Amino acid sequence: MTTPELRQLRYFLVLAEELSFTRAAARLMIAQQSLSQQITALERILGVKLFERDSRGTTLTDIGALFVAEARAVTDRAEEAVAVVGRARRGEVGSLNVAFLTSVANHLLPPVVRAVRDQLPDLRLTTESTTIAPLVEGVFGGRYDAAFTRTPLTAGLHSMTLATEPVCAVLPEGHPLAERAELKLADLANEPWVMTPRSSWEPWHRAYDDQFHEAGFVPDIVQEEANVQSLLGLVAAGIGVTRLARSARSLRRTGVVFVPLTGAVARTEMVWLSGNTSPALHRLLDVVTELSATTDLTETG
Repeated sequence: MTTPELRQLRYFLVLAEELSFTRAAARLMIAQQSLSQQITALERILGVKLFERDSRGTTLTDIGALFVAEARAVTDRAEEAVAVVGRARRGEVGSLNVAFLTSVANHLLPPVVRAVRDQLPDLRLTTESTTIAPLVEGVFGGRYDAAFTRTPLTAGLHSMTLATEPVCAVLPEGHPLAERAELKLADLANEPWVMTPRSSWEPWHRAYDDQFHEAGFVPDIVQEEANVQSLLGLVAAGIGVTRLARSARSLRRTGVVFVPLTGAVARTEMVWLSGNTSPALHRLLDVVTELSATTDLTETG
């Protein structure tokens, strides 16, 4: 059986509302003869008479009246489908998998997810907190559409800086230097250090090497932990000192003191794979750009 065209269904619905070929044709901006031909073709396809036409005017048959609701459901669904495609083209619907570096998730994940939920309620955002190496691997491998992380990273990723904040020396409460307003890295030359293992992310440690070299010493690393919260616990226990972005304060409120290090800053970035043209990703970029311009993302959570 031949299926009616959407155009024919729309013509039928307008005629059913107007019950006048003259008014319906004018509303549709087509010739009255063309409208009549399309209605006749529709009746032929369906094998039924939809309208009665006589000298008194045009009326729906009983079957025609029943067909109104069915035809409207089809045209409404077609319009919805077109609207969904338009929204997908604008990145308003779909899904994204996003990774957050563990050390930034506590303060960064909540405002980002809230902003997406508020502005793009039909975009499904799946989030995961992870460490740096699997985060970068996941972006390159397509597991994550984007990630929120710290620099330095590796080549091949597009990035957008969301926040810049001081790097701080993290000292146990009661430490002789804890009352200082600011410290130089060289002030910590004789301290035992707790740090992430070099294997956790080589680019970070190469940057640390340069900074320690400039400060004139090689740190005495007495213990390594990959997890920032574990590092903070070690500092609180008096095992050693470390250096972290100021926002890491949100991970531990007692037992440690954060003192800014002169001239040292940490950058939080959103990164994604070069060549990713997903409309949803670029709408996420818009939302996050606006968020970073209006909110201190190092003090949220």
